[in-house]
Amino acid sequence: MAGFLKRLVPKRLRKRELVIPVVRLQGAIMADGSPLRPALNLASISASLDKAFSTKDTPAVAIAVNSPGGSPVQSRLIYSRIRALAEEKGKRVHVFVEDVAASGGYMIALAGDEIVADPSSIVGSIGVVSGGFGFPELLRKIGVERRIYTAGENKAILDPFQPEKPGDIEHLRSLQLDIHATFIDMVKARRGHRLSGDPEVFSGLFWTGTRGLELGLIDGLGDMRGELRKRYGETVKLELVTATRGLLGRRIPGVGGSSAAVDIAGAAAGGLASVLEEKALWARYGL
Repeated sequence: MAGFLKRLVPKRLRKRELVIPVVRLQGAIMADGSPLRPALNLASISASLDKAFSTKDTPAVAIAVNSPGGSPVQSRLIYSRIRALAEEKGKRVHVFVEDVAASGGYMIALAGDEIVADPSSIVGSIGVVSGGFGFPELLRKIGVERRIYTAGENKAILDPFQPEKPGDIEHLRSLQLDIHATFIDMVKARRGHRLSGDPEVFSGLFWTGTRGLELGLIDGLGDMRGELRKRYGETVKLELVTATRGLLGRRIPGVGGSSAAVDIAGAAAGGLASVLEEKALWARYGL
């Protein structure tokens, strides 16, 4: 009723509202996902970002990040898309951390012209981690022989059914160092003089929002509604940009969905190992 009455008032007499579009990016960052196992990646959120940055008569876009990390490639692709749209459309980007913006989640947060978090948010984890399982002893105990045939002496590198080889580990380590260096360069480029200079910032450790502010990883403590009202006035209206629905009526994963809940159907669809990996990402930060 209030909206109907408001439309009856001539536009020139209405109290002007400033609309700030909001995009929520949450979940583990993975190259693939499904409606039952949400994943955050460029394909899942590009339409929402395009829509948000195309909003007319707004000086900024607000992005809520809630991610424990995941794929460094997808993280950087999302970061790059946000920055490209911000420069193309001439809009400022305000990033707000919810529970966690760590590892790849923090890489995405770097796209913000400023980053604001709750005092209890988790931020940081600027590092690279790889994990897996090894089963050579189990195969031996149950009488299973591993047979593998390759063309190329390193094609079976890091095979989980064979004993680890020092050369394989060293190669993986070199890849991690390259990715870590790229991450560090991004942080330095985006945070610059705001960093405290503490070398532990790049050690892979993570901190609360309060400590992250001291280290220069974020710019302030607060919440989205309060901070945007401070900057743009009391007439600010936050408008959530929702994901497009598919043919079955499900939202595209990664935007505005549940962050850590993974049900039995999701486990069946995505595979138990992937589900456990995603849950482990959240559990690393106590979530």
